[in-house]
Amino acid sequence: MAKKVIGLIKLQLPAGSANPAPPVGPALGQHGVNIMQFCKEYNEKTKELSGSIVPVEIEVFSDRSFTFTLKSPPASDLIKKAINKKSASATPGVEMIGEITRSQLEAVSYTHLRAHETVLDLVCRLLLE
Repeated sequence: MAKKVIGLIKLQLPAGSANPAPPVGPALGQHGVNIMQFCKEYNEKTKELSGSIVPVEIEVFSDRSFTFTLKSPPASDLIKKAINKKSASATPGVEMIGEITRSQLEAVSYTHLRAHETVLDLVCRLLLE
């Protein structure tokens, strides 16, 4: 018999450096999940992506066990890395903080292509809108 899912938690955490502090501790603690076990497993699976924000969906079961699925980093995070910026524009659409080349945009799109299985040109157009 399949375990009953009692919760779905969505978080965006720095790769390889999850710890029991907020937002991880409170989000998992209210469901009775072993927080340190999650942190160790998450950090192990994301250590090669260090420096990126990696979204994660955590399914919590009735016996307080859990499984989690890693998602691709947000496009904004990938674009900031491609143009070597630490933060985005304070006034989006008004102040430009850099330029991105077609090859950089394709590299960002390829990351999403693997995660979302869409056509490269379509992803490029979506990121430019």
